[in-house]
Amino acid sequence: MKKNLTEEQKDYARFLPALSGFYATYVGKQQSAEYVEKSRIPANFQNGVESLNYLNEKEGAFSYKWSLYSAGHAELDTQKDSPKEDMIRKRDRANTWVLGDSGGFQIGKGVWEGDWKDPNCPKAQKKRDGVLRWMDAYMDYGMILDIPAWVSRSPAGAKATGINNYEDAVAATRINNDYWMRHRTGACQFLNVLQGENHRDADDWYSRMKDYCDPKVYPDDHFNGWAMGGQNMCDIHLALKRIIELRYDGFLEKNLHDVMHFLGTSKLEWAVLLTDIQRAVRRHHNENFTITFDCASPFLATANGQIYIQTETEDRSKWTYRMVPSIDDKKYAKDSRTFREVVEQDNVLVKGKNGFYHKFEDSPLTDGLKVSDVCIYAPGDLNKIGKEGKTAWDSFSYAIQMGHNVWSHINAVQRANRKYDEGVIPKMLVQERFDRVFFKDIVNEIFATDDKERALELVDEHSRFWMAIPGTRGATGKKTVNSSTYFDALFDTEEKDATLIEDGEFSEEQEHKLEDLENEADV
Repeated sequence: MKKNLTEEQKDYARFLPALSGFYATYVGKQQSAEYVEKSRIPANFQNGVESLNYLNEKEGAFSYKWSLYSAGHAELDTQKDSPKEDMIRKRDRANTWVLGDSGGFQIGKGVWEGDWKDPNCPKAQKKRDGVLRWMDAYMDYGMILDIPAWVSRSPAGAKATGINNYEDAVAATRINNDYWMRHRTGACQFLNVLQGENHRDADDWYSRMKDYCDPKVYPDDHFNGWAMGGQNMCDIHLALKRIIELRYDGFLEKNLHDVMHFLGTSKLEWAVLLTDIQRAVRRHHNENFTITFDCASPFLATANGQIYIQTETEDRSKWTYRMVPSIDDKKYAKDSRTFREVVEQDNVLVKGKNGFYHKFEDSPLTDGLKVSDVCIYAPGDLNKIGKEGKTAWDSFSYAIQMGHNVWSHINAVQRANRKYDEGVIPKMLVQERFDRVFFKDIVNEIFATDDKERALELVDEHSRFWMAIPGTRGATGKKTVNSSTYFDALFDTEEKDATLIEDGEFSEEQEHKLEDLENEADV
């Protein structure tokens, strides 16, 4: 079992767990006080609750130096002590790297109220300045505070922010950018966020925001890389086109624009195709170029009662993380068997099309974990509010399983890259209808040429290939070009199978469960 996942990273595109405030609270508060009673800590947690801290190479049950943390659930007052965030605030900065999400999503959903079109609005200005100061204090890289292009189509977002159309979102984002240009300290490197819900708007957004990364225009304080949001992060056709433009516009330069982040990318196939792009750009243009991508799936899965059990990466097939409902039964509260033993002996996990999922891949956190460490409540036991609940879990049960899911997700991404390098190819990254064409070969050819127009022609020549590569929430084909797929993904109303979740993708209702969990824990 791999425990130092930093050493396993090699030259792959870098996955960033989107750290939950709920999870960080357990690590942070335990560092300064007994937030979790010693009797509640599993015996296999050799370093107590700190075993959950994957940013701690010495004491974490496993270690991984990269993560993402959002200003959306952070304490933005840097002068205020906040033990719940000490996992981030007091980490070893020399041996970890954290990307800050600015909280634009909160603006889009109407959580951060204010007239964002008015640079003098007190509410908006307080958040604007708070996010900047917080980024400069605690983040290595951060995303600028963008106003998502879809906010005007979110009734709550439009009402709370005064953003009524695409032009309003552009104007408000420029206000934030200009403020950050004037007031950033240089302690944090910033990524210019690219939005737009279709190809036309994405092109327009880029043309109006690209100068913020231009050292000729801003020689001392230009932004330092790119974050692919909106249509840019879920549509490989558009993403490749954008990277080509960045290259020939001089915005992928070594030591100036080394980092590109893809927001909310959970599909396992995208983990390897992003590696292909990173390698091609490094080989032909910028040897320091690094692609990062994030998702909150390990934390969302637990909030929805799901646990990672295995990864499926068969050749010429769909690749996926396998998640199923975890063990939640009060009859196990006095059971001395390990979690894995119960899974394998009792057929307790959900029955799928191929029978019961009775195989369970341990993580460093579940290795030796007793099932009673998760199913803590027996029949008749009262929970922390003095009532007998339906679940056998307490709140720490969620934290334990989140840690397992984080390890499982990182390990799955790295394993997928290793399999890919061995010649195992997911179905969507090879076309074999007439000739055998591999995604990696096309991408290498695109970036091997020194001719911009030829590179763009190559992208267009393979448009049918790109249409077969699903993006966020499975959008493919003409949808990726002509419709507002990113908004539709965020506000998905389609029914999902609550039993089996693939690709780490969750509906809006399922995403709310993590928010509810964090609120209940008073984080």
